[in-house]
Amino acid sequence: MNLNMSSGESIVAQIQGLSTSPRDISQLHAFLKQSDDLIRSDSTRFAPLLTLLDPSIHSLGFLYILDACTSGPTPKEQANEHVCTIARFVKACSTEQIRMAPEKFVSICKKLKDQVMFLAAPIRGIAPMLTAIRKLQSSTEHLTTLHPDFLLLCLSAKCYKNGLSILEDDIYEVDQPRDFLLYGYYGGMICIGLKRFRKAMELLHHVVTAPMSNMSAIAVEAYKKYILVSLIHLGQFNASVPKYASTVAQRNLKNFTQPYLELAVSYGTGKVAELEACIRQHRERFQNDNNFGLARQVVSSIYKRNIQRLTQTYLTLSLEGIANSVQLNSPREAEMHVLQMIQDGEIHATINQKDGMVRFLEDPEQYKSCAMIERIDSSIERMMTLSKKLTATDELMSCDPAYLSRVGKERAPRLDFDDYDPVPQKFSM
Repeated sequence: MNLNMSSGESIVAQIQGLSTSPRDISQLHAFLKQSDDLIRSDSTRFAPLLTLLDPSIHSLGFLYILDACTSGPTPKEQANEHVCTIARFVKACSTEQIRMAPEKFVSICKKLKDQVMFLAAPIRGIAPMLTAIRKLQSSTEHLTTLHPDFLLLCLSAKCYKNGLSILEDDIYEVDQPRDFLLYGYYGGMICIGLKRFRKAMELLHHVVTAPMSNMSAIAVEAYKKYILVSLIHLGQFNASVPKYASTVAQRNLKNFTQPYLELAVSYGTGKVAELEACIRQHRERFQNDNNFGLARQVVSSIYKRNIQRLTQTYLTLSLEGIANSVQLNSPREAEMHVLQMIQDGEIHATINQKDGMVRFLEDPEQYKSCAMIERIDSSIERMMTLSKKLTATDELMSCDPAYLSRVGKERAPRLDFDDYDPVPQKFSM
């Protein structure tokens, strides 16, 4: 059916007339559902009519037309116009109205992400995408399908701090399992970029231990980074996959990460030369995985771990003695490592510049300051909230017929990657 201009103006008139009260908007929603195919069939004629609508008042109608206008392939010369239009709409739109058609709102936001990546300007999508997430969320505990896209934009633009705004939320509600895996994977990479290794380990651990019936490519990539970050942050790695991880993960993760497990074994010897040899042996694999930078940080961390071991044996030690013990090239290099570790709070020590002696001290933290008490109280409160959430979820699941019917049933795991689970986009770390 060919749509003429009068039909387009008629639909716009309906949008303008039915965007006031909740009852009218519900009626408009039903009308737009019926007219959706008509709008899409000649979307190019509807594009100019968007100027007749106010995105803050006519949000639902604007959304339907905008989704139709941006659904097809976009020439490069129009990409910038689409980005600007979608960004303005996301900022101005009514939360109540866009939640009536969440799939269309998600569609235009993903189009925004695709277009800014196409224009090699991911930073332009960060603020609109964060606004979109907050409008789409029922609460900050809700993980939407836009979370991974937002984190991907932050990674691509190297705006890691922007990503923390959603990574600090406690998540209890997830729409799609794959969104959770990508959220943990991209979030872990953002925390690695900010040197927040503890949080990175937490997020990557969630990915590795998430329920899965088939081996996930995202989980494999997360496990590789989890091994490296564990060595950097903890100075050790436990090769046993937790028992609460899926059976398929326990059986197969090691098969896909052998070079990384060998690196962990070399690290455990405490010998720098052996660790360097392992990295040289698997250099191509690490580079192909975009993990070579992290592998080099593992080498730097072994010097720190060796210095920390010295604090358990000596009260004082010369810089030359430290350099010889941990296989550094000179006392000056040892001094740089010690100073950096003192600054980062990894050791407590003083350096006598006159005789080049290092005095190792006890941890001055007495765990009785106001700041520490507030931190402990906050942690206790968070754990209590989590306990209540888990109890409520357990009670809900224990009464769910679908869950109960599947308890005890075992399915033979497939060893191939899921068709719906492509390898996540990689970034050099």
